[in-house]
Amino acid sequence: MPSFDTVSEIDHHELANAIDQVNREVGTRYDFKGSNAKVELSDNQLTMEAESAFQIKQMSPILNEKLSKRGIDLDCLEYAEVIEMNKRARQLVQIKEGLDKDVARKAVKVIKDSKLKVQAAIQGEQVRVTGKKRDDLQQVMQLLKDANLGVPLQFNNFRD
Repeated sequence: MPSFDTVSEIDHHELANAIDQVNREVGTRYDFKGSNAKVELSDNQLTMEAESAFQIKQMSPILNEKLSKRGIDLDCLEYAEVIEMNKRARQLVQIKEGLDKDVARKAVKVIKDSKLKVQAAIQGEQVRVTGKKRDDLQQVMQLLKDANLGVPLQFNNFRD
């Protein structure tokens, strides 16, 4: 029986490359000279550091541009408040990866409400969809893309 998995993943190699590009651009820009501004990646969290909140706000579009050029969906980023202390500003950016239970339930509900002859099952941080016809599975993919569940979705492990 044909099946596929619906997941929400990020290419970590492309993420690291985008952060390197951001740091390189921030290091060469005139408005950041001597400010020691940088972006760091640790686990699933980015830390943007600069001398002022204004510089952090200047770094955000640079980060967004580099990530989107590398094919990383910006819906997976969750910005926290800018924190200023000791003549430094810091902002944490959480990277959302994987389908949490609420999003997976919404995806299954969208699939069930479509009345297509497919089955959807939540398996950890992914949703497995199986059906008899390949066309039904492709319709489900389009439904999930149009549903706008708040996280970027990828479809992998398509089997015939």
